[in-house]
Amino acid sequence: MIHQTAVIDKSVIIEENVEIGPYTIIGPETIVKSGTKIHGQSVIEYAEIGINCEIFNFSSIGKRPQDLKYQGEKTNVIIGDGTTVRECVTLNRGTVAAGQTIVGKNCLLMACSHIAHDCIIGDNVIVGYSTGIAGHVEIDDYAILSAGVGVHQFCKIGKSVIVGAGAMINMDVIPYVMAQGDRAVLAGLNLVGLKRKKMKLSEIEDIKSAYRILFMSKLILEEAMAKLEESTSSCVKDITNFIKNSQRGITRPK
Repeated sequence: MIHQTAVIDKSVIIEENVEIGPYTIIGPETIVKSGTKIHGQSVIEYAEIGINCEIFNFSSIGKRPQDLKYQGEKTNVIIGDGTTVRECVTLNRGTVAAGQTIVGKNCLLMACSHIAHDCIIGDNVIVGYSTGIAGHVEIDDYAILSAGVGVHQFCKIGKSVIVGAGAMINMDVIPYVMAQGDRAVLAGLNLVGLKRKKMKLSEIEDIKSAYRILFMSKLILEEAMAKLEESTSSCVKDITNFIKNSQRGITRPK
């Protein structure tokens, strides 16, 4: 059902079983897939919204990026199936650098959070109330960012990380850990999250061992990495591959 006060551009593609609330504006080159519900007074343009998403009131999706280098190039936002966007979220489209801002499947973007241009957000990610994510940030699957977190541009946050409320992330955060503080430091492993994902005890022990080698063995990073690369554990490989690809350096314990 589309409310009679909604304003929809001629180029918009709306699939079946979509609900669009009053005074919502859907601008050019937007696709809204089946089963999605858009509450009233949202503004959406240059976006692809997946199946069975829900977008709450006053959200702004696909508007031009807050980047002074942006020159009007044709870019967009992609939101995966089953994702929920709560009230007053701002989600900017990409720039020529990547062309897209991507949010994965089954994510929850809580009220007043911001995701800037060219970010890549994985599946099942939770972004807390009033959290701000700067441009070009990458966040892997099952990460949780609590309320009031700030993430510096170009940072990467690994899978199954939990970031404490009010943390300021200015370096990359390896998978499976907890990070907190300003500037953020590691506070151990996200054991609660790993158990909730029903990871095998052997996998958790591999992650614990890798953490000890990296941060508690007094080895320099190169020596620790060489030792970890002997492991056949896929979880340890997640950590070593993440570190190899880090551009900003990794967050460490205090």
